[in-house]
Amino acid sequence: MSSEHPDLTFRPATEDDHRRVQARLAEWWDDWGDPHATMMRTLMLTRLFFQHFNDTSTIVEDEGGELRGFLIGFMSQDDPRAAYIHFVGIDPERRGTGVGRALYERFFGQVRERGGEVVRAITGPQNATSIRFHRSMGFSVSEPQPDYDGPGYDRVCFERVIGG
Repeated sequence: MSSEHPDLTFRPATEDDHRRVQARLAEWWDDWGDPHATMMRTLMLTRLFFQHFNDTSTIVEDEGGELRGFLIGFMSQDDPRAAYIHFVGIDPERRGTGVGRALYERFFGQVRERGGEVVRAITGPQNATSIRFHRSMGFSVSEPQPDYDGPGYDRVCFERVIGG
C-alpha cells in the first residue's frame, strides 16, 4: 500500500501480469476505433518486458485485486547511470489522483538504489497530456524529433536528472 493511496497496492510486475495489462490497453486508451493504434500499443508491450524487467516495473491494484495502473521501466544495459520508462498506464478512473506521480517516484527510488542518475522516456508529439505530465514531474522536454522511431514516427524526448 502507498501512504498517499491507502486503498492501492504497488508491487513488482510478474510475467502473469502481461495478459491483464494487455487486456486493459484497448480499454484505457481512446483510439477512436483505430485498430492500427491498438495493435501498435499491444506490440510495444510484449511479454518480454514482464519476463526481464520485473524488479523495476510496478503493478497497481485496488483492494479487490483490480488493475489500476502500471509502469514498465528498466535500467540501461549500456549506461549504468541511465534508466528508461517504457510504458505507463493508469485506469481512467484513477487519472489525476496522483497514481502516476506515485509510480514515477517509486521508479526514481529504484533507479537511485541502483546508482542511476538520469531517467528518460519518449512520447509522440501529439500526446499533450503526457508532455504536460512529464513537465510537471521535472523532466526536460525536447522539441519533436523527426523520424525518431522511423519515417513518420516523430517523438518528444524526456529526461530528468534524479541524482549524481
